[in-house]
Amino acid sequence: QVQLVQSGGGLVQPGGSLRLSCATSGLTFSSYVMGWFRQAPGKEREFVAYITWRGGNTNYADSVKGRFTISRDNAKNTVYLIMTRLKPEDTAIYYCAADSRLGERPSQYDYWGQGTQVTVSS
Repeated sequence: QVQLVQSGGGLVQPGGSLRLSCATSGLTFSSYVMGWFRQAPGKEREFVAYITWRGGNTNYADSVKGRFTISRDNAKNTVYLIMTRLKPEDTAIYYCAADSRLGERPSQYDYWGQGTQVTVSS
């Protein structure tokens, strides 16, 4: 049984930082591209970042480029998202996801975490 269990998130002031973690089990972690997505109220789920199978390449949405960093630890079967210089418009539920293929479309990802709320507000 594949599980993606997220931790982190919460309430932070504008300009602050947060780290999200996503621990996986039940899959061969190094065989999967890991992605982060987010969904704000009333909006569709959108791509945030992905990291390739062994972490050699990353890709970011323009809205987070230079502020967010995705990384993975294949020994711990875990992917991380470090978010800095957070803005109110980053407020959303954040999801990690796994897929064997490279891509930015949420629909292609096979496995999903439970989601975690990130709220950026003063």
